Amino acid sequence: MEPVEQELKAGPPHKAAPPASRVQGGKRLVALLSLLGATLFWAGNYVVGAWAVQSIDPLSLVFLRWAIALVPLLVIAQLVERPCWRSVVAAWPWLLALSVCGLLGYNLLLYFALEHTDAFNASLINAFNPALITLAAALFLRERLTPMAVAGVVTALAGVLIVIGGGDVGRLATAGFGTGEVLMMGAVVVWTAYTVIGRLAPEIPPITATAVQAAVTVALLAPMRFATGGPALPATGDALGSLLFIAIFPSVLSYVLWNRALTVLPAGGAGVFLNLIAVFTAALTILAGQVHTAAQLLGGVVVIGGVIVTNAPAFRRRRPARELPGA
Repeated sequence: MEPVEQELKAGPPHKAAPPASRVQGGKRLVALLSLLGATLFWAGNYVVGAWAVQSIDPLSLVFLRWAIALVPLLVIAQLVERPCWRSVVAAWPWLLALSVCGLLGYNLLLYFALEHTDAFNASLINAFNPALITLAAALFLRERLTPMAVAGVVTALAGVLIVIGGGDVGRLATAGFGTGEVLMMGAVVVWTAYTVIGRLAPEIPPITATAVQAAVTVALLAPMRFATGGPALPATGDALGSLLFIAIFPSVLSYVLWNRALTVLPAGGAGVFLNLIAVFTAALTILAGQVHTAAQLLGGVVVIGGVIVTNAPAFRRRRPARELPGA
C-alpha cells in the first residue's frame, strides 16, 4: 500500500493527549469554582431569604421553595445518578426523618429566625454548625474527639456568644438571648441531628436523597398549607424573584455543584469551604447597604477560626461526605 493510501486509511494524525497533570489541574479548578458557586448561592439564601420573609410567611416559603425545586432535582437525579428507586423507597424511614430535620425543620427555623435577626447574624451562628456536628458525632457515633477538636468547639462557641451578645458576653446573663438568635441556634441543633441521622442512614446518591426529601417536605406541608387557605403566593415582582432565586440557586444548583466538586476533591477539604458562606453573606449584605458591627466581625473570625481548628484533621485525610451544608 502506498504511503498516501496508508495515511488516508488511517485518517488524520491524532493530536498528542494533554499531560495528565494538566487534565487533573483543570478538573481541580472546575471543582474549586463549583465549591465557590455552591457556597455563594447558599449565602444568597440568607440574604434573599431575609427579604422574602417580609412578604411570604416561612411556612409558605419552605413549601413553595421545595415544590418548585422538586422537578429539577428529580430530573437531575435520574440523569446523573440513575438511582435504584427500589432501594431508595426501602429507605423511607430514614428519608422521612431526614426530611423532617433537614429540609423542613432547618429551613422553617432559619426563615422564622430571619424575621427577627439579620442575615449576617444568622450565617455567623450557622457557622458554628460544623463544630457542633463534631461534638455530636463524638457523643452519638462514638467518633474520636481530640483535645484540638474540643478547643475548636469551645472557641467557635465563644465566637457565637460574641455575636449574640453584641460584643458583651456578660450581657447575656441579664438580657438573655434574642428571639432570632434562639431560633437560629435551634436550626443549628436540628441540622446537627440531620447530619447524625444521615451518617447512620443507608447510602443513597446525594441528589436523589435531596429530591426525595423535597418530595416528603412538600407532602408534609401541603395539607397544613391548603387547610389554611393555601400557601401565600408572592404578591410582588420582587417577592416572586426572591422565591425563584431560593428555589433554583441554593435549592438545586448548590447541591449539584457541591456534589460535582466532591467527585474530584476530598470531602474534608471541601467542607472547609462552608466557612465562606458567612464571608459571602457579609459581602452581599455590605453591597446591600447593611453596616456590620465590630462584634459581628470579631465573632465571625472567632467562629470560623474555631471551626477550622475543630476540623483540622480533615486536611490530612479523605473521608466520605454524608451530609450537605445547612442552607
